[in-house]
Amino acid sequence: MKSSMFEFLILFLFASQSLSVYAGNFNKDVQIHWGDGRGKIHDSAGSLLSLSLDKSSGSGFQSNQEFLYAKAEVQMKLVPGNSAGTVTTFYLKSPGTTWDEIDFEFLGNISGHPYTLHTNVYSKGNGNKEQQFHLWFDPTADFHTYCITWNPQRIIFTVDGIPIREFLNSENIGVPFLTSQPMRLYASLWEAEHWATRGGLEKTDWSKAPFIASYRNYNVEGCAYANGKSSCPSNKPWYTQALDVKGRNRVRWAQGKYMVYNYCTDKKRFPQGPPRECT
Repeated sequence: MKSSMFEFLILFLFASQSLSVYAGNFNKDVQIHWGDGRGKIHDSAGSLLSLSLDKSSGSGFQSNQEFLYAKAEVQMKLVPGNSAGTVTTFYLKSPGTTWDEIDFEFLGNISGHPYTLHTNVYSKGNGNKEQQFHLWFDPTADFHTYCITWNPQRIIFTVDGIPIREFLNSENIGVPFLTSQPMRLYASLWEAEHWATRGGLEKTDWSKAPFIASYRNYNVEGCAYANGKSSCPSNKPWYTQALDVKGRNRVRWAQGKYMVYNYCTDKKRFPQGPPRECT
C-alpha cells in the first residue's frame, strides 16, 4: 500500500509540472490541412482544437513551420467509448520517400478495453522500431500531456512528464539517426480497422460516429527551418536534454508495468538477435 501511494505521489508531481509549460496558439501555429471541415478550432485564443472522423473522412492538422530538432507537446483527450478502428495521432514527419518520423499513435479499442499507445521511429524511410503501451489512466476521461523531445543525441517520449521511452543516437555503430531532415508536426484522426484493433479483428462501429478527439495547449519549441537553413536555440535545455537516474528509473517503471510490445525482444521478427540499437 505504501509503495502504491508513493508511486501515485510521484506521478502526481510529474503531471503537475507538465501542465504549466504551454504557450502555443492553434490559430497562428498550425493549419487544418485535410478533413473538409471536420477539424475545428474552438476559441479565438487558439487553445482548443478538435478532429473528427465519420464514414466519409477523418481529419488532421500540421504545423506551419518545419523544425530540425524540437520539443513538441500537446494535451489530448481521445475518442471515448467504442473507439475500435480509430487511430488518433501526434507525430513529427519529413516529406519524401526516405522520410524521418517520430510517432505517438493511439489505437482505439472496443468499450472496456484499453487504448494501445504505439510509438515508432523512422529514419530514411525505415521504421520497425515499435514499442507499445497500455497507459495507467483512461486517456478518454480527461486531457493528458504527450511530448516528443528530439535533439542531436536522443529522442525522448513522455506522458504527463514521465519518460516512457528513449531512442539514442547510435550512428557510431551504424544505426541511422534523425539528424538532417527537417520535420513538421502533424496530428490526425483516421480509420484503420484493417489493422489497428487486434490486427483488424474488431471493426469500426459507424453508428457511434462522428468520433471526436480533442487537442489543447499545443506548443513546439524548436530549431525553425526555412530556405534551407536552420535557426536553432541550442542554449535551450531541451536541446541537450538527457535522462538522469530518476528519468531512467521512470522509463523502467513504465516499461516494466505498462509495455505490451517491444521490438527489441521480438525473437520471431529478429531470430538472429535484436537490432544493433537495442544492445
